[in-house]
Amino acid sequence: MRPLTWFGLLRQGGFRIHPSRIGNLIGVTLATPFNTVLAGIQRVIFGRRLAAAELHGPPVFIIGHWRSGTTLLHELMVRDERYSSPSTFQCFAPHHFLVSEWVFQKFFRWLLPQKRPMDNMAAGWDRPQEDEFAIMNLGLPSPYRHIAFPCEKPVDLDYLDFKDVDQTALDHWLKTLRSFLLAVSTVTGRPLVIKSPTHTGRIAALAKEFPDARFIHVTRDPRALFPSTCRLWTSLAADQGMQVPPALSARKHSPRNDSARVSDESSPPKLSAEKQYVIDCMQRMYDSFHQDRDQIDANRLVDIHYEDLIADPVATLETVYRSLRLSDFESVRPVIENWANTEHRSYQTNRHRLSEQDEATIRSAWKDYFETYGYANDERSQADD
Repeated sequence: MRPLTWFGLLRQGGFRIHPSRIGNLIGVTLATPFNTVLAGIQRVIFGRRLAAAELHGPPVFIIGHWRSGTTLLHELMVRDERYSSPSTFQCFAPHHFLVSEWVFQKFFRWLLPQKRPMDNMAAGWDRPQEDEFAIMNLGLPSPYRHIAFPCEKPVDLDYLDFKDVDQTALDHWLKTLRSFLLAVSTVTGRPLVIKSPTHTGRIAALAKEFPDARFIHVTRDPRALFPSTCRLWTSLAADQGMQVPPALSARKHSPRNDSARVSDESSPPKLSAEKQYVIDCMQRMYDSFHQDRDQIDANRLVDIHYEDLIADPVATLETVYRSLRLSDFESVRPVIENWANTEHRSYQTNRHRLSEQDEATIRSAWKDYFETYGYANDERSQADD
């Protein structure tokens, strides 16, 4: 982020910073002036190149709720060397990656952990990343700003579906997204595979902005999505936030025998703010997605299940390529088969427990998702993440 963007985020959070997060505050604050300087250098050196940039083919958007397998699919898609993706560094330094990425790739790999905090997938500056982080770091409204101040009221939820965003703001948002993708394209020279769960409810606007774009929609049993997404937000806020996530704070201060305490059986326990946030985001995203998906041509949108992707990644990817009329799948089949026979076999999932109360809550709140994607009567255990 640059100084004004960073100050705006701090002000939005009321400058309520937990003492244990002072290190995060100092680190980001010291980096902001360097971001401004490097951004200026990039404009001077690459201004003409960026002005003439173009997308090298229609982008492919991977959409679906958080923890539905979008990251796994993203990693698999970019194994096809005919495609590319924004990298982690490009998304976290969108102002100046053309002049600085090589430095971080060579000397600062140690700044990132080997594994992502919310699961067991590999991390690194060169790994494919969500462009929503670039959007946020460029100073645009994004629900991801909530990660910095998880104890405050969620922000920018209207940018999950654009329903209450005025046309001028929407045009600026889309223009900035396009500019970032064009900058990435100057590096990769190939069509982009773009993954962000936040794009799920934005499908109509994205399809209009990128008329030839393709969309891959991933679904997963909500009984796995819900606890895994709660864990995701807690992990991100714990690592990157300016406050202690409510879930961690409650866990630290609750009595050890809290689970044994008797509550008033006449009224179910109140849902935590974190869980309510996950439920509300799903409803907002999918109300918009289900309303707008019929506007997309059938050969531009395909639905896949996470369970199928895990069970048979080769067949699932082949279906995607065929349905969206992407490149010839046979050229990449050996690569995907090799992954399925090696890395896929050794991948270890996390495990979560879903309480009866939480399951009853999401079965009611997410009823349409359960029924539309065939999970209403699915008795398979989905505790794995």
